[in-house]
Amino acid sequence: MPKVPKSETVRLDKFLSNQLNISRADAKELIKKRLVSVNGDTAKLFDMKIDPVNDLVHSEGRPVLYRKHIYIMLNKPAGVVCSTRDKLSETVLELIPQELRRAGLFPAGRLDKDTEGFVLITDDGAFAHEILSPKKHVDKKYFAVLEKPARESDAELFASGMKIDGGDVCLPAVLEFTDNPNEVFITLHEGMYHQIKRMAEAADNKIVYLKRISMGGLVLDDNLAPGECREIMHKEIEKIYAKT
Repeated sequence: MPKVPKSETVRLDKFLSNQLNISRADAKELIKKRLVSVNGDTAKLFDMKIDPVNDLVHSEGRPVLYRKHIYIMLNKPAGVVCSTRDKLSETVLELIPQELRRAGLFPAGRLDKDTEGFVLITDDGAFAHEILSPKKHVDKKYFAVLEKPARESDAELFASGMKIDGGDVCLPAVLEFTDNPNEVFITLHEGMYHQIKRMAEAADNKIVYLKRISMGGLVLDDNLAPGECREIMHKEIEKIYAKT
């Protein structure tokens, strides 16, 4: 059987700090107390180099699984801002539980403060840049409640690439009707500032409630209550690139 190629090595204390979301000092303390093992042998040196992909690390008897990056699906409630920090309001990062936190987390794309639903949080800048790039056109689907009933002409207007306030011209969007004329699904291929609200106003209507329900082919988990999140598995990441 061919040997698995080694990845870039890293200091053990840094590895523990990153993967367990603890300070470097706390990582060193675990090693000092002989609570860390590498490939079955008790670790004694803070700065020993390990292969994070192929070496088996345990801390306090539990395996420490290596993740170069983390991807989190959050069901954002209204009133929370999509920012890494804010002096006045709670941020999406404050909703992430301790076991999923790590340095460098940020929301990949934004939702308005009063908009609910799917926010993707990661520490993978290259991935975020890619899915937010206009060239990728990752679809984003929303459920919207309108002040006035939607009309057939609205769907045609959305699909035409409508002009909104300020002179911005939108890419063609999809407006889908439901059994309730005031409730619709809207799919965008871009993400301009307050875009759906501005589109509704251009159609002589107003958004009463808005929730993002999917990004690409990855749908918000129904089991996540507002404010809850879960890690996105790597096999699910590919769904984001799927066209809806």
